[in-house]
Amino acid sequence: MNVAAGYPAAVGPVKFDGSWKLNLAGRVLDTRPMTQAQQIRNLLARDTHLMPGVFDALSARIACDVGFEVIFISGYSVSATALGEPDFGYVSLPDISEAARRVCAVSSVPVIVDADTGYGNPLNVQHTVKQLQRAGAAGMFLEDQLWPKKCGHMRGKRVVSMEEQAEKIRAAADARGERDFFLVARTDARQMNGLKDAIKRSLKNKEAGADALFVEAARSKQEFRTIAKELPPPLVANMLEKGVTPLLTREELRDLGFQMIVCPLSVLYSYAKAAQEILQVLRRKGTTRNDLKRLLSFDEFNRLVKLESKYEAERQYAVGD
Repeated sequence: MNVAAGYPAAVGPVKFDGSWKLNLAGRVLDTRPMTQAQQIRNLLARDTHLMPGVFDALSARIACDVGFEVIFISGYSVSATALGEPDFGYVSLPDISEAARRVCAVSSVPVIVDADTGYGNPLNVQHTVKQLQRAGAAGMFLEDQLWPKKCGHMRGKRVVSMEEQAEKIRAAADARGERDFFLVARTDARQMNGLKDAIKRSLKNKEAGADALFVEAARSKQEFRTIAKELPPPLVANMLEKGVTPLLTREELRDLGFQMIVCPLSVLYSYAKAAQEILQVLRRKGTTRNDLKRLLSFDEFNRLVKLESKYEAERQYAVGD
């Protein structure tokens, strides 16, 4: 028995990854399923992936149906939709954990959660990891702002020391355990301290156990080039519409050396615009009869939320007359 792995050594030929191999002395067959965190690592090793921001079960269903392979729960969006507030430090661990529970319950792909600063010291960070794992999340972003934090593209941010953040990253890495967890270390130091300090912090975070590195609020293509030159992959880029960072395409960011592109607010902003427009129509005209093209139909929406499967379940458990 290999005690560390928890699995007995196989005897004779064993099937592994679709091929037959003779088990050598001392080798064990680990039949545990791949973690979602490892799925993310494998995706990023192969190509650059876009990760849309979602905030509830419905937006998660849509993102999965469209075909995204990883999705992101945006703290900015949760603050806006659950609280009606800006991303100004109002979201708590219970708020984000509940959003994660609802999204993970319907998502067919790995979910990464915006965990802000981890909601406290290194022990609080470990508690945050465990809570998000229980909710079903595959990973989280952890940033170095001083609480209460702000959106990375807002004014007035402050950051903790490089050493304090590295200890929080190390605590998060230690907490993930066998369940695994994809850990993105974000630094907001670019705006306050300059790019050189942000890169230095990121290297320290990598040493502490981060899977991926994220320098928030890069100002230009040249800054992206510098980040990719100085930091090891995988690297994260944040594409926020009309923020301080220029909007680049997936292909442009791939060529610059980035593997994960988070688009945290595209869905939120489009939802808000669509809701604003249809409510203006309803207020002005008193009906949507001549504006149905703006809406999904009754049947289209029911297909989205998989109504037919509920009818099937209802029939399965019905008591006959």
